[in-house]
Amino acid sequence: MVTDPIAFVNTFVGTKDEGNTFPGAALPSGMAQSSPIGSHYAGWRYDDERIRGFGHFFLSGAGCYEQGGLVSILPVTGDLPRRFDHREYASPFTHEGEIGRPGYFRVRLTGHGGIDAECTATTRTGVERFTFPAGSRPVVLVNVGQANDREPVFASDVRLVDDRTVTGSVVSQGFCGGRPYPTHFVTRFDRPCTDSGTWSDGPLRGAWLRFDGADRVTSVTALSHVDVEGALRNLEAEVYDGDSLLGFDELRVKAEYEWRAELSCVDIETADDTDRTVFYTALYHVLLQPLVGSDVDGRYLGFDDQVHTADGWTYYEYFSLWDTYRAHNQLMALLRPDRCRDIGRSVVTIAHQGGWLPRWAYGNVETNCMTGDPVTPFLVDLWRFGLLGGIEEAAFEALWRNATSVPPPSSRFSGRAGNHSYLDRGFVQYDKRFPKKGQDVDPHHGASATFEYALADSALAVMAEALGHPDGAEVLRQRALNYRVLWDPSVRDRGFTGFPRPKVDDGDWLEPYGPQGPDGFHEGTAWQYQWLAQHDAAGLVDLMGGQQAALSRLDDFFAMPELLTDHATAVREHWVVGAYDYYDQFRYNPNNEPDLHAPWMYTLFGDAWRTSAVVRAAQTLFVDGPGGVTGNDDLGTMSAWYVFSALGFYPVIPGTGRFVLHAPRFERVVLHLDGGDLVIEAPGADPARLQYISDIHLDGESWSDVYVSFERLRCSGLLTYSLTLDSAQAGWGRFSP
Repeated sequence: MVTDPIAFVNTFVGTKDEGNTFPGAALPSGMAQSSPIGSHYAGWRYDDERIRGFGHFFLSGAGCYEQGGLVSILPVTGDLPRRFDHREYASPFTHEGEIGRPGYFRVRLTGHGGIDAECTATTRTGVERFTFPAGSRPVVLVNVGQANDREPVFASDVRLVDDRTVTGSVVSQGFCGGRPYPTHFVTRFDRPCTDSGTWSDGPLRGAWLRFDGADRVTSVTALSHVDVEGALRNLEAEVYDGDSLLGFDELRVKAEYEWRAELSCVDIETADDTDRTVFYTALYHVLLQPLVGSDVDGRYLGFDDQVHTADGWTYYEYFSLWDTYRAHNQLMALLRPDRCRDIGRSVVTIAHQGGWLPRWAYGNVETNCMTGDPVTPFLVDLWRFGLLGGIEEAAFEALWRNATSVPPPSSRFSGRAGNHSYLDRGFVQYDKRFPKKGQDVDPHHGASATFEYALADSALAVMAEALGHPDGAEVLRQRALNYRVLWDPSVRDRGFTGFPRPKVDDGDWLEPYGPQGPDGFHEGTAWQYQWLAQHDAAGLVDLMGGQQAALSRLDDFFAMPELLTDHATAVREHWVVGAYDYYDQFRYNPNNEPDLHAPWMYTLFGDAWRTSAVVRAAQTLFVDGPGGVTGNDDLGTMSAWYVFSALGFYPVIPGTGRFVLHAPRFERVVLHLDGGDLVIEAPGADPARLQYISDIHLDGESWSDVYVSFERLRCSGLLTYSLTLDSAQAGWGRFSP
C-alpha cells in the first residue's frame, strides 16, 4: 500500500494539449493558489516559454478562458522594467529541476542572473519564496492590472500600506465573458523593503518593492471576495503564529501534511509507480474544487451582491455543473461527504439569494454557460446520498420551480430557457435566434437540451416521490420520456436507422439534417447524445430496433472490432482525438462530457463484458505527463471519470444512487469511507490487458446485479471481482434490458 501518496502526484499532468490544469501550489478546495502565469487562456500551459508572474487564482481544467492568475508577482533584479507590462518583462525559465507536487512548486527563472521561485499555499493564501543571485538588487513586481490575454481586468487599485504590505482590489472579467466581479487582496513580505513605488499606465497598474541586501524574499498573498479587511483576516489566521509570520518551509510542511491526509482516503495496490502516479494525480485534481468562497470569519459575497455570513459551515463557489454532475459530484459525495453537505447548501443558497438555481456559477456570477439542466441531477444526487439534511424541501422547491417555469426577464439566470416549448410540446425548439442572457442558451442547442431536461426530470421524479409529492413525481416520470419526441425513425446513418433530430419552432423536423452535424446539439452530435437516455435503457433499445441492433450500434460507436484487436491504438486512431473536435463525428468522444457514461450502456443493454473492454481501453489515454488528461479536465470531471473507472464502478443514472459495476484496474484498493473501509479486490487484475468479469462477491455473497447502491457500498466491507481474459467466460451481467 502507498505510505506517502503525495510522492505520486505529478501536478504537470494536464498542463498541455488543452487539459488546462495548473502546476502550482494549492490546498484541497483552496480559495487561493500560487502558480505560474503564461500566455494561455487558462493561465498556463507546459510549453509556454516565459513566466509572466505567479498568480493567485486558477481553476483546474476549465474549458473556457477566465481570469487565470490575478495579483501577479514576479521577481526581477537590477533596474525597474522599462514598461510595466507582463508580456514584456516576463522571465524565461527552464523545466530542468522543476518540481510540481501537492502543496509545492519550484522552478528556476533563467532571466536576471537566475532566480529560484518556490510556491506553497494555505486555504486562502498563495505563498512564494524567491532566492536571488548573491549580490544582486532584488525587486518584486506586484501586477494588479493584467490577468490573461482573453479576460481583461476592468478596474484595479493598489496601495503600499507600509514597507512590508501591499493591498488592493481587482475587478476582472468572469468565465467566458461573464459579468465582472471583485477580488480583494493583501500581500505581505517577510522583510521590509528598502524602496518601493506604484505604477499606473492606462489599465496597467501595480507596485514594486526593492529588497537591497536580501538573498531571499518570501511573499504571502491572501484573497477575499468581500473586502480587503477580509483578506487581511484570512492572512493573519492562516500564516501567522501569534505575531510571527510563519516561514515558507513551515507552511510547505503544513500544506503537504494536509494533502497527505486528503489523498490517503484511497489506497491502491500496484507494483507500477507510473500507474500509481496517474491514479493519485487524478484524485488530486478531483479534490481541488469547488473552491472555498467564505473568509475565515464566514463572510462571503452572495448572488444578490450582498455580504452574508456562513455560520458554522463553509460557503463554496465555482460550480461547473454541466461537467461535474456526471462523475465528480458523486465521487466527492463518496469520499468527502462532509464537504459535499456544505457544497449542496451553497448551491441552494445561491437560489435563495439570487432567485434561481445556477448552471455554471463563477464566483457570485451566473455565466449561463452550457445548456440543459445540470443543477437538478447534481442536487438530487447529493440528496440521494443523504447530504442535503435539513434543506431537502428547500432544495426541492427550488428544483421544482426550475423544472416547471422560466426566470423572469429581470433575472440574471436563464434557467431552463427552453421550458416554454418543452412543457407545452415535449421538446426544446431549435432556434438560433433565441436571445441569450450569457454565454449559452438552450434553444440554440434544442435537441441536446431536450435530452438533458429529460434526464434531469427522471432524477427529480425520484426525489419528488420520496418527499411525498406523488403527483409531481408522475408528471416528471412522463416528461423523462420526452427525449423520444425527438427520435426520428426515418433517419439513417452508417447502416443504422433512427436518430435524435432537432425540431424547430413550429414542430417540424430540422431540414437539412444529418446525425453527424452540429445543428441542435451542444459540443456533440446525435451520435454522442443518443446515449443520454440511460434512465430509459429499455425504451432506447426499442427505439434502436432491439437489443442486438442497439449493441451493434455501440460496437460501431466504439470501433469495437479494432479495439479488441489493439485497444491502445484503436482509441487514438478511431475515437475522437481532439479536445475541441465536437462536431462531424460519429464515434465516442472521451474528451468531453455528453457521452462519458456511454461505455456502461453496454451493461444496461445486457452485455456487460464490452463495458469493461471499453473502460480499460479508455484508461490508456490517461498518462504520466503534461498531456496526460483527455480534453479539458473540467474542474476534475475527467479525472473523476478515471478514478471511478479504476475502482470498478460508475454512477451512470442520476438520482438512483446506483453504481454500475465493471472490471477494476488494480488488484486491491481500500476506500476509507465515513462508515468504515471498503476493500475492492480483483486478483490477477492486469491494466495492460483487456479483462472481463466472470463473477462478483459482495461481503462473501454472490452478486449478480449489474449495479450496487450507494447505501450498500458504503456499509460493505469487501467487494471481490473474479476476472477473465476470455469474453466467452464473462458470464456475469448478461440480462435482457
